[in-house]
Amino acid sequence: MRSSKPLARLKILFNDRRFRSWCIQAFVLIILACGIGYGVYNTAYNLQRAGVTTGFEFLGSRSGFDISQTLVEYSGNSIYSRALLVGILNTLLVSGLAIVSSTILGFSLGIIRLSPNWLMARMAEGYTEMIRNIPLLLQILFWYLAVLSPLPGPRQAYEWGDMFFLCNWGMQIPKLAQGQNLMPLGIALIVAVLFSWVLIAWNRYRQRQTGQRFPAVLISLGLIILLPLGVQMATGRSIQFEMPVLRGFNFVGGITVLPELIALWLALTLYSATFIGEYVRSGIMAVDSGQKEAAHALGHRGWTTYWLIIIPQAMRATTPPLISQYLTLVKNSSLAVVIGYPDLVHVFAGTALNQSGQAVEIVCITMAVYLIISLVISLFMNWYNKKFALRGL
Repeated sequence: MRSSKPLARLKILFNDRRFRSWCIQAFVLIILACGIGYGVYNTAYNLQRAGVTTGFEFLGSRSGFDISQTLVEYSGNSIYSRALLVGILNTLLVSGLAIVSSTILGFSLGIIRLSPNWLMARMAEGYTEMIRNIPLLLQILFWYLAVLSPLPGPRQAYEWGDMFFLCNWGMQIPKLAQGQNLMPLGIALIVAVLFSWVLIAWNRYRQRQTGQRFPAVLISLGLIILLPLGVQMATGRSIQFEMPVLRGFNFVGGITVLPELIALWLALTLYSATFIGEYVRSGIMAVDSGQKEAAHALGHRGWTTYWLIIIPQAMRATTPPLISQYLTLVKNSSLAVVIGYPDLVHVFAGTALNQSGQAVEIVCITMAVYLIISLVISLFMNWYNKKFALRGL
């Protein structure tokens, strides 16, 4: 009788669903840890047999190669960790530009596709179906090889107002240079922001009390732009621009935007905008049609109805797929390697890997960087989505 009690308790324990669940999860974790451990051991053993040095000490070594576009100071005498920073910043630059422009274009496409204007709606539909069904890699090559590369040289460059020049070496744009006295400009900007914040808050309070509103956001935006601009024109020395000038065979001064960056940005923008447009269109269609009728009954017309009533509700359905599209856009930026844009993959997982031979470390670092960027974007967008959900919009 005494020996049967432990067996009975063990039987009761195994019949507990919660205990079985914990056992299965522990077993899976053990198998996973064993697999990872075997993979690490096998990799280290093979690298040792091949005579390859492992570790991350190479990040402090001299890189010995130049990069065509750098947002921070860099030269061939810089170390590998500096090259990694340059690659990350270049990836963030093209991804950030493409996210902003594709979002604006995508929202416009989504709204135009629902327009009662038959021609505009069909044109938006045709654009969406054509662009999103062509591989992104081909679009990048099209913009780079078929559009930008055949442009004339610097001497025959297209120019706009002696400020912007476009040639096969890229686009030349004015460079912002620090003036002699930034104090008046800074004060004007702070005053404009504070006044705009008070104006928007008062407009919300007034709307809750009376139901009336006015375009406070547009007024604030104009104030933030015009007030510092007026101070700049009055003082004339707070901000200065360094204009590009053609001297000899090339331009001097200003900023040179590489044709690789232009091609990649155009391709990512036009391609991603088609998907964003479809998400926006589906989100708007998910809003009950009675909402628009109620808005019209309250006196709202046209864009006001979309801005105040339809789009805020549509964002609840649009935001989750929008997060995935932003993550896809960042990862698609790695296709820049085919046209030589110095992004993270081209600089670090390409040139730096070939120079140092630290394949495992460099690939792991590159994957970790993309993972961190994606997690940051996902966390921010989920916070945005949760904020809207809590408001009940």
